[in-house]
Amino acid sequence: MDDGPGRERLRFTVLGPVRAWRGATPLAAGSPQQRALLAALLLRGGRTATAPELVDALWGDEPPHAALAALRTYASRLRKALGDDAAALVSESGGYALRPVDGCPLDLDHDHAEQYASEAEKSRAAGDRAGARELLDRALALWDGEPLAGLAGPYADTQRTRLHEWRLSLIEARLELDLELGHHADAVSELTALTAAHPLRERLRELLMLALYRSGRQAEALAVYTDTRRLLDDELGVEPCASLSELQQRILRADTDLDAPPVVIDGPDAADPVVVRPQQLPATVADFTGRSAFVDELGKQLATAEGSVMAVSALTGIGGVGKTTLAVHVAHAAREHFPDGQLYVDLQGAGHTPSEPEAVLGAFLRALGTPDSSIPDGLEERAALYRSTLAGRRVLALLDNARDAAQVRPLLPGSEGCAALITSRARLIDLAGAYLIDVDVMSPEEALKLFTRIVGEERVTAERQSAMAVVGACGFLPLAIRIAASRLAARRTWTVSTLARKLADERRRLDELRAGDLAVTATFELGYGQLEPHQARAFRLLGLADGPDISLAAAAALLDMDADSAEDLIESLVDASLLESAAPGRYRFHDLVRLYARVCAERDEHPPSERDAALSRLLDFYLATAKEVYTLERPGDRLADHMACPQYAGLTFTDRIGALEWLFAEARCLLACAQQSAGPKTLRRAVDLLLLAQDLAESGADSRQYEHVNMALLEAARALDYQRAQARIHVALTNVHTLAGRFDKADEHAQSAMLLGLATKDAFASSYAPNDRGIIANSQSRHADAEAYLTQALSAFREDRNKPSEASALCNLSRVHLATDRVDTAIRLAQEGIAIYRELGATRRLANGMYALGLAFTRAQRLEDATEQLNKALAIFQASRQRFWEGMTYFRLAETDLTAGHPAQAANHAEQALTALRAIGGEWWHANVLTLLGRALDGVGQTGRARVCWQEALSVYERLDSPEGAAVRRLLRPVAAA
Repeated sequence: MDDGPGRERLRFTVLGPVRAWRGATPLAAGSPQQRALLAALLLRGGRTATAPELVDALWGDEPPHAALAALRTYASRLRKALGDDAAALVSESGGYALRPVDGCPLDLDHDHAEQYASEAEKSRAAGDRAGARELLDRALALWDGEPLAGLAGPYADTQRTRLHEWRLSLIEARLELDLELGHHADAVSELTALTAAHPLRERLRELLMLALYRSGRQAEALAVYTDTRRLLDDELGVEPCASLSELQQRILRADTDLDAPPVVIDGPDAADPVVVRPQQLPATVADFTGRSAFVDELGKQLATAEGSVMAVSALTGIGGVGKTTLAVHVAHAAREHFPDGQLYVDLQGAGHTPSEPEAVLGAFLRALGTPDSSIPDGLEERAALYRSTLAGRRVLALLDNARDAAQVRPLLPGSEGCAALITSRARLIDLAGAYLIDVDVMSPEEALKLFTRIVGEERVTAERQSAMAVVGACGFLPLAIRIAASRLAARRTWTVSTLARKLADERRRLDELRAGDLAVTATFELGYGQLEPHQARAFRLLGLADGPDISLAAAAALLDMDADSAEDLIESLVDASLLESAAPGRYRFHDLVRLYARVCAERDEHPPSERDAALSRLLDFYLATAKEVYTLERPGDRLADHMACPQYAGLTFTDRIGALEWLFAEARCLLACAQQSAGPKTLRRAVDLLLLAQDLAESGADSRQYEHVNMALLEAARALDYQRAQARIHVALTNVHTLAGRFDKADEHAQSAMLLGLATKDAFASSYAPNDRGIIANSQSRHADAEAYLTQALSAFREDRNKPSEASALCNLSRVHLATDRVDTAIRLAQEGIAIYRELGATRRLANGMYALGLAFTRAQRLEDATEQLNKALAIFQASRQRFWEGMTYFRLAETDLTAGHPAQAANHAEQALTALRAIGGEWWHANVLTLLGRALDGVGQTGRARVCWQEALSVYERLDSPEGAAVRRLLRPVAAA
């Protein structure tokens, strides 16, 4: 309703301190008793409260002698405070009421919360779960601390209890929606804290058990039940409620109905939730021709999936025979049988690096609506979640270009109503239950029809015999026909007979066209032969680069061209169907086309040194750009000065965020280039590239590939007896193993780096290796060794004028002093490191200093200072995508929480640490976090769940033969004795 010109509404709050405003102007609500009267009237919703009722509300059974007079005084003061709106406080029948003035309603936070809660119920009933959750969040956001804060009296006490209970019920409803929306992993942290704060609230325990179970933590879920049963027996002498007991039994028998439901996207006006239905099929070609027998056969096979067991069809044939085109066409025709969506992936089975099933499952789960935080690590866990997500749904998965049955098996849906359609060059005879189809070449009539559709009826009809000669020379292979016809269609001055004569003149090509797999090469030769010289050169050289695709900037470097000219040239290859546009500004070869391009480069590129020169330019481009990223991230760091100087320029960036975006977007291509550059002329630059891109190892996303490439280059350096390169690779591998908690391996590499660095007088390896050895020794409680190594590193960094690394060594020394109870000097050393970072403007490295200072403050019992430093560090690590350090900072925050006596908050932070370190950090760090989480859970009375965490941690320590196992055994003894 319009309040009228100049009219400002009265606003009140009771879901916190009782306050009043006119518009934005606060009003004096008076003494606690006066505010208690205001609250009592506000919460009656405009109904009249009699004087005796209000006296009872304010003072209970012991009112003062002049209670009625005091009540009238409070009412008078309220009217005065309301000023122009004094009429809102109505006196009638010996009592009082608060009502709208001149039709302008009173604005009360309690009323808004009720409205949001009511609308949330309606939205949830209508299937709009996301909308309902948002409404509940709005309702809960209205609470501002304790309701009716500071008010005494029986009415205030009763209402405060009611409002507390109401808020908890809203939180439970919102958490239920979180689980229904698939956010179970995120809900664990909040539920852990809530169950600690409200240990007897069984619904919260039930939700926590379900969230843990759906997160793959079955043992912890069962431990929550054990803790709850013990607590209820000790405190109340009762058993858990029926629903909690039933949930325990269902978890024990792994009831599939407990699996996470399909994630939904809810529309605000939708009557029913709309399940995420991926539509990933590539576009079917408009000129699809023939194959009617195959289309009918496959269509019938796919239709059998409806209401029965999963249907699996595998198409096999030589490259270029049209398997993918046929499969996509059939999949589109069968869409009506799979209303819950269609998935698609190119498994790149014909290349050197076929897609890993684990990565494909991650992409499929995201396409099906599973949030990243809920996607587990490991092939088996992802495959299980994939099958659970598809249970009860009818989805088609098109698995294109498979290498073998082992690659495909984890990707099969496994549920009735679902189907998988697979293409592969190999017959998948060991794929149980698969319906195998051998795709042969087209019939002459089908081949001619396809050719005619592309070239045009008029041109073909005039030269039918020549057209038949063309498709015959192509071996009736669809891909060869499509390329030949596209070339002819693009050149209006050619006749069909011109094309036929070109094919006829190629005797070797004709032989290859009749020779199985070589037919594809012959077909590509036709397209390649029509290219202008500069196009052909680009085609050959681009095919040399490893990696899944290539960016325009990298391609321009490889071709030694400016970006605009390179784009025009590359787009002409896309038009020629010899290259694909993977995304704007990115290009990729079909696997077979790439192989053919390399054959052409071997045969036609003169002088042969041009091939090496092209790859050298590509390596220089990545090296120069990575150096730019590193310099922006670490101002003042001398590492870049010890790197090889690239001859070819790279990209420049205006800010560090854009630089990091480039690094992570190019990770796979950059690492592939480094691995490809293991020759004697390029090895040093490849090694330096890996060192400059070390952020990839700490992000978690590319750490495994980063380690793999380093190992490959180490073998090459040893074969070449290139000791300086070996030293630097050992430095990189030291970091990889340290992050994973594999300290013995890390120290082996660090020791090798030290020895080789000294032997080759490499200032980089000679300074970084002792720094790393100090970090490792401190982690292994060899504090004297750690101090000696770090002191040596500090001297080396100062001699090299490497200020950021000097700061790093000071912060690492702070950790050693902390471990040896020199807390004051630990704080001073960390502060010295921070001062250097601030002077240099080192944003990300500053976070490492704050991290070290936070640890020192924790030991010094300066817990507020510690939390402040760690939270600042956390924000920087998150912005820099340093997933490992993000997880470690959550871990340290949890330690600080425990020291401060806040176990519930510690459990929350420990859960966040587990999530962050899931993809990186290794077993040892994971066990450390589990140990801490167990201590936090024990502190909130969840001893059963704590024991599960400790037992899991102990199994890791025992497997690694780590000394930390002894402390965990001591933690377990009291629990076992109890």
